[in-house]
Amino acid sequence: MVKNASLLPVRAARRYGEHVAETDDKKSKAARAEDMLPVLKRVFAENARDHVNGYIFAIICLVIIAGTTAFTAWIMETVVNEIFANQRGDLVALVCGSIFLAFTLRGFATYGQSVTLNKIGNNIIAGYQRKVFTHLMNLSLSFYDEERSAQLIAKVNANINGVRDIMNLVITSAARDLLSLIALIGVMFMKDPMLSLIIFVAAPPVVIALRYISKKIRSVSRESVEVNSRVFGAMQESVQGIAVVKAFTMENQLFSKVDKLIARSENRNNRIAKLSQRTAPLTETFAGGAIAAVVAYAGFRTIYQGIPPGSFFSFITAVLLAYDPAKRLAKLQVQLERATTNARMLYEVLDTTPRQPDRADAPKLSVSDATVRFEDVTFGYSEEDTLKSVSFTAEGGKTTALVGPSGAGKTTIISLLPRFYDLRSGVITIDGQDIAGVTKSSLRAQIAYVTQRPYLFEGTIADNIRYGRPEAKDDEIIEAAKLSHAHDFIMAQPLGYETPIGEGGSSLSGGQQQRISIARAIIRQAPILLLDEATSALDAESESFVQKALEEAMRGRTVIVVAHRLSTVRNADKIVVMQDGTIAEEGTHDTLVADEDGLYAHLSRLQWLGGTEEQTTEGDQPE
Repeated sequence: MVKNASLLPVRAARRYGEHVAETDDKKSKAARAEDMLPVLKRVFAENARDHVNGYIFAIICLVIIAGTTAFTAWIMETVVNEIFANQRGDLVALVCGSIFLAFTLRGFATYGQSVTLNKIGNNIIAGYQRKVFTHLMNLSLSFYDEERSAQLIAKVNANINGVRDIMNLVITSAARDLLSLIALIGVMFMKDPMLSLIIFVAAPPVVIALRYISKKIRSVSRESVEVNSRVFGAMQESVQGIAVVKAFTMENQLFSKVDKLIARSENRNNRIAKLSQRTAPLTETFAGGAIAAVVAYAGFRTIYQGIPPGSFFSFITAVLLAYDPAKRLAKLQVQLERATTNARMLYEVLDTTPRQPDRADAPKLSVSDATVRFEDVTFGYSEEDTLKSVSFTAEGGKTTALVGPSGAGKTTIISLLPRFYDLRSGVITIDGQDIAGVTKSSLRAQIAYVTQRPYLFEGTIADNIRYGRPEAKDDEIIEAAKLSHAHDFIMAQPLGYETPIGEGGSSLSGGQQQRISIARAIIRQAPILLLDEATSALDAESESFVQKALEEAMRGRTVIVVAHRLSTVRNADKIVVMQDGTIAEEGTHDTLVADEDGLYAHLSRLQWLGGTEEQTTEGDQPE
């Protein structure tokens, strides 16, 4: 008997689409080799038009900042030569007033551009969050079989900021820093052209060094996001499984695992910091040398040649004021490398093509009897077939039970009916309509699904029931809860139906969670009900309540149920016995038990006599 047989569907699902994973990996490697330009074009194409008015206002503010900065440097010659050297008292009020006005304008413009760009940035983040969530909801289950959910969310959260940073960096750098630098350079050339040329001759080596650093930081930024997402994922898994962690005293093992990931993350972040800050000694050294040379040159000409110092003060002021925008522009490529790396990784998620698109002309599913038919269905998560030419009919309004050993393919059948995966061959029809040819939304709207382990979402008890049918009224929710035998324990909660539940429903017992999930299935009013071992994980008392709730949910519906305990399906209209991905037997409980050499009779005897762990596997095979 295969150990951990209950994990086979998960392992098989992970193997499903390995060829797609390899393709994605090739795409990822190709993306790393791309330069920034395609990403920048895409970011601007998707966002610039929506915020054009805001960006125009921000650019006007940034132009004012650049102009007032240049004006501050330009007027210094007048301050030194006319007011201090020539003692022009008539100019004091005019000069002081203009300086005051320039700084006031600069202050309001700084406030305006900062608030505007932050609002635009927040709107961009919100837009991409909506876009990413919508896209994630459209991706097939096979995508999630290959991705760890915690890491995926961590990547998305980290990388969405990259798009905002690209927009803000480019706008502020072009409209504020570049314009300020150009204006200040103009002042420098006006005051002393020769000295300005000398400074610019020395600049190219600094630019070349910065380009080298930016190339280095591209790959490191991607590694940092990957490692940080693994840290986040490991922490989230540990918190979600805290009961198991404590029960098995796994704290030290998990700490060792997380500690190694954190160390890797720390090393990557330290490397990014070192690479990013390598610009500091380059720019600071260059700026220090340039300013020292200017001061020496100005002092020499003033002391030995008697030239008024006003133009040199103005020049030095322009150099000092140009230092900050020049430093920011020097770091721009490094910052853009990090931002475009984040944006590129985000686009890798957004560009993931859903593997089960609806056909262009796909009609909606129309259900009358809700008869489900599997015709020669073959399917596998990997190269090996899980189902092999499976054919059976679940009659409308009746209950069909799937039983058999672990790994026989029962849960796979349940997964194929809502089209979580597509077939290799064969056809599944509902009232004669091929489910592959109708829209997925109309197909799934006709199906209610109760899993072995119910999943409840953040919100109130009423919210979780209403997910079955969003337009349901309060009295319908109460009626569904009564039918699922959940009303009494709900009313015993502090706030009744408005009681918030813990993460994943942790504040409720397993039986209570399951009855809420059954209420969610009842209120959906779907003609087809899928039950995937809905009582196997419950104790006897909870199972009794849930079984009564299931009887209400099954009434008048086409039901396909995966059975763990044969006693729960002995009254089924049809029992399909599966083994090794094929159908071994079909019939009612009485007819199948009568065949003493049959598989169902063998499993039934094991259950009544009490089988060993090697003979039965909880979660998929009768005990």
